[in-house]
Amino acid sequence: MFRASLLRPLAFSGLFGALAAAPALAQRPSPPQPGLLRVCADPDNLPFSNQKGEGFENKIAELIASEWKSKLEYIWYPVRRGYFRILNGMYCDLIIQAPGGLDMAGTTNPYYRSGYVLVTRADSKLADIKSLADPRLKKARIGITLLPSDEQLPPTQALSHYGVVGNLRGYSAMYNEEDRPEDVINGVAKGEVDVAIVWGPLAGYFATRSPVRLRIQPLPDRDSVADLPFRYNIGMAVRRREGALRDSLQGVIERKGPEIQRILKDYGVPVFPIEQEKEEDDEPKATVPSSTPADTARTSRR
Repeated sequence: MFRASLLRPLAFSGLFGALAAAPALAQRPSPPQPGLLRVCADPDNLPFSNQKGEGFENKIAELIASEWKSKLEYIWYPVRRGYFRILNGMYCDLIIQAPGGLDMAGTTNPYYRSGYVLVTRADSKLADIKSLADPRLKKARIGITLLPSDEQLPPTQALSHYGVVGNLRGYSAMYNEEDRPEDVINGVAKGEVDVAIVWGPLAGYFATRSPVRLRIQPLPDRDSVADLPFRYNIGMAVRRREGALRDSLQGVIERKGPEIQRILKDYGVPVFPIEQEKEEDDEPKATVPSSTPADTARTSRR
């Protein structure tokens, strides 16, 4: 899903209060307010966030608000294209996950790096598969997250370079009460597919909660044949013009780094050493999923 780079820091006064919640469209845009931290978040998108405060983005937001002694308020908006317009429209002040170097926002240094993984049943004959180059994938039933556009996720694009095209089963990224983000993981557990290719944080969370023992195998940092990246740096985002807020946020990330990493570990997020990403103009364009926008989205049911 992206790329990375208040007026003064949020005031250190005020008490950390109970969670407040409001839909984005019900709010009026406003600049940052002392003692208040407004966070954009998806109301139903585990393991990232939900209205019950059960996602790892929720836990990280609570940590930041506590450090700043600010009241935490969520501005709920489904993760999809256009998500960062809510931030830039001044409905909220912070997005917990953003691709490193994202042009449309001011991003912190990355606080974790994750990537795509292969998910199989632990008792499967394919449990030892390690890359998309494995010839067994040409005959395996493969579950993928299917985006509602011609642009697809990097591993899906890469499969065609290995001649794997006719044995894919798409699980919709446009989810609702019936189509859920975890369906692709459940598809492996139920034997609907032999292997799934999934964004790491999503796979790590739901695979560890599966009643069937599943195996997670990280894909390499980059596919040498398709020349597409499979791992991405993730930071936090504020508005580009609010450098003081970004700097203050960076200070929290550095001071509370061990606690943030424990949160990620508790949610089963696969993490890798943070690396400098290419900035050349010829870098292949790819969509990064996570809760980072443009990967999962919600359809409204009328």
